[in-house]
Amino acid sequence: MAFNLWMKYAMLSHLPRLGRIALVAVVALGLAGCSGMNRQQQRALSGGALGAAGGATIGALTGGSVVGGALLGGAGGAAVGALTR
Repeated sequence: MAFNLWMKYAMLSHLPRLGRIALVAVVALGLAGCSGMNRQQQRALSGGALGAAGGATIGALTGGSVVGGALLGGAGGAAVGALTR
């Protein structure tokens, strides 16, 4: 069941063409913004992104709040990333 849900939303087939283009543009701009960061800032950002993705996934799979899971996971991931040397 979870795999079918992932396939439905991960393939972006439900987005119109303009939505896909906008998504690619946002991701590209987000990656371009990382070039002037030091290593600690990059770790905090990547930790927050991974934590948010993991929290949202866990929230969706358990029937909880996806947004709440993303917020908690993102905050925790950013904190751990920033504290990692």
